[in-house]
Amino acid sequence: MMKQHHKLTLFLCLTWTITLLYGEMFAFWIPTLRSCSWPSSSWMDGVDGYDKVAVIADPQIMDKTSLHLPPKSLALEVAQFFTDLYMRRAFFASILPFKPDVILFLGDHFDGGPYLSDEEWQESLNRFKHIFGLKSQERFRDIRVHFLPGNHDNGYAALLSHKPEIIRRYEKEFGKRNYRFTVGKVEFIVVDAQTLDGYPEGNLAAATWDFVKNVSIDFQLLPRVLLTHIPLYRRDETPCGPHRSSPIINQRIVHTGHSQEILYQNYITEESSNRLLDLIKPVLVLSGHDHDQCTVSHESNHEHIKEHTVGTMSWQQGNLYPSFMLLSAGNSALLNMSNLEEAVLTRLCFLPMQTHIYIGYLLLFIVTLITLLFWPTGGVNFGCHCSDFLAYGKQLFKVGTKEKTEDESCEYEMVWDAEGSMHLVRKATNTPITHAKDTSGTMERGNAVMRHTAKKGNAQEVEISMNVDDPMTNLPPRTSKSTAKFIIHRLVRMFRMLTVIAVVNIPLYMMLLFKDWIDQ
Repeated sequence: MMKQHHKLTLFLCLTWTITLLYGEMFAFWIPTLRSCSWPSSSWMDGVDGYDKVAVIADPQIMDKTSLHLPPKSLALEVAQFFTDLYMRRAFFASILPFKPDVILFLGDHFDGGPYLSDEEWQESLNRFKHIFGLKSQERFRDIRVHFLPGNHDNGYAALLSHKPEIIRRYEKEFGKRNYRFTVGKVEFIVVDAQTLDGYPEGNLAAATWDFVKNVSIDFQLLPRVLLTHIPLYRRDETPCGPHRSSPIINQRIVHTGHSQEILYQNYITEESSNRLLDLIKPVLVLSGHDHDQCTVSHESNHEHIKEHTVGTMSWQQGNLYPSFMLLSAGNSALLNMSNLEEAVLTRLCFLPMQTHIYIGYLLLFIVTLITLLFWPTGGVNFGCHCSDFLAYGKQLFKVGTKEKTEDESCEYEMVWDAEGSMHLVRKATNTPITHAKDTSGTMERGNAVMRHTAKKGNAQEVEISMNVDDPMTNLPPRTSKSTAKFIIHRLVRMFRMLTVIAVVNIPLYMMLLFKDWIDQ
């Protein structure tokens, strides 16, 4: 028969195996299998009436500027690996199974893009391509990919005006910063938001506004979606809707001292935001930058325009609830400017909470240590305790006369154990109950018969302990030597059982890590 501590080890091994499989694999299947789906409308023939766009914001892959750690340090390398691994799992296990027609990145692909040397920037680019599988052209043969520039990719106007090489290397890899494309029967307008509020006479701001003006003068045949990395202006403390998990961020703009160029801003200025809405006339605005989910409504020409700020998909960027968005763009020939509400539909989807998964691992490890250290050597027989409880319940309903008969038909026998304690064992007799006057050999109910032998009784025995004034019972307490021996024995047992659990689950964990990291 398997020993109790072997059963406990097996149980803990299985618990760890199931926990690791969920945290490293099954949790990433939940968005596809249960919690998210493509938005659709029955008026547009369901899902078939739409082209599908997966929207990703602010992956912001970590580099030497991220955690104020020394470059190439072990701590930074570990943080980079697990952050990259999470996003790669999320992309391949949670987003790609939806089979999007288009993948849209809303900016901030890197963390310290403007401050990286060409060699460091190329290293970050290779990691970015590895995370999202962009190295394999075969994988994205049927999927179009579009990019927006973010402030962590190129910087703001104050930096760009002095370092034009940053723009050149970005455009060489990701394409133009201001452009337009069509998905289904919907037109998407991409603007470089970091330059909108730049110095009016500067080339960067002028180029962006010239692009916006050219879009505005074209006759609008299709509904438009405005794509900007930096969100449009909203009043301070404007509510962000039910999906917001962090405090509201208010407007903050930092200018340089001499040229008044933008060094940082949370939102596009009110003037630029209104101008964008008036010229482009979008039915929807998508933005990033904030790292948390936010939905607000803008008013332009007496029309309400909704803006969705999509949260980051990285668990290391201050958001405990990483997310992505599924957008359905109508492709039906019946679509026209009169039914714009049906043209573009969106749904926010949440990714696994990686921080909570790691907290779960830590709590399970603590529970494992405590259980292995304090679990009784003989185990815990829950079945025995349940049967004792049922037997006790039965006795509560027994007839009083029957209890009296059983008590009066019992005699007791003295038994000495190895530690010198005396116990009285009650045995029920098979002799009939008599009311003899001779009480020389017996006692009244509840007293013990002091004799060396007792009558043979039933198989059931009930043990009662008594303290007797005997030298054998006054044994000294457990010595410190025996206590130390007991503790060492427990620690050795815990180490052995923990080793078995580790031998089974550490290889499984490593296999799950590198299964997702290595290119298929």
